[in-house]
Amino acid sequence: MPKINTISPCLWFDRQAEDAARFYTSIFPDSNILQVERYTETGHAQHGMPAGSVMFVDFELAGQRFGALNGGPLFTFSPAISLQVHCGTQDEIDHYWNKLSEGGATEAQQCGWLADRFGLSWQIVPAELGALMKRNGSRVMESVLGMKKLDLAELRRAAAG
Repeated sequence: MPKINTISPCLWFDRQAEDAARFYTSIFPDSNILQVERYTETGHAQHGMPAGSVMFVDFELAGQRFGALNGGPLFTFSPAISLQVHCGTQDEIDHYWNKLSEGGATEAQQCGWLADRFGLSWQIVPAELGALMKRNGSRVMESVLGMKKLDLAELRRAAAG
C-alpha cells in the first residue's frame, strides 16, 4: 500500500475562499497563503465562474495545510465538521475565541464551539480538557455544557471536585 504523506482538509466556499484564507492566516502563527489559482475560460459551462476569479487557495494554519475552493453556493458549512484549536492558557482561548467569532453567528456559540463569519465551525478548547475529563468527567462536562467560551479556571475547579 502506498504511503500517504499528508491529509489536508479542503473547505468549500461560495466565492469567499481568498477572504477566508487571509482572515485565518492573520489569526494563527506559522500561517501563510501558499498559492492562489484562478478560473480560466476552460470549463466555464460547468463551473460558471468568471475567468480570472479565484478558484482555489492553498494555505497553512499553524503549519497545517488547507485548501479553500470557490465552488459556488451548492454546498455550505455545517457544525457536523469543526476545526479544533487546542489552547494552553486562558489568554489563548480568549484570543482565538475573540478573533474567530468576529462577525460570526453568536447563536451557535456553546461549549467552546463557534461559527465564524464564513459559517465554518470551530472548537476553542483547553489542551488539557481530556485530562480534566479523566479526573472528574461528569462535573467537567456539566461545566462545559453551561459555557459558551470555555473558562479554564472553572474547568479545573470542576475537575478538582
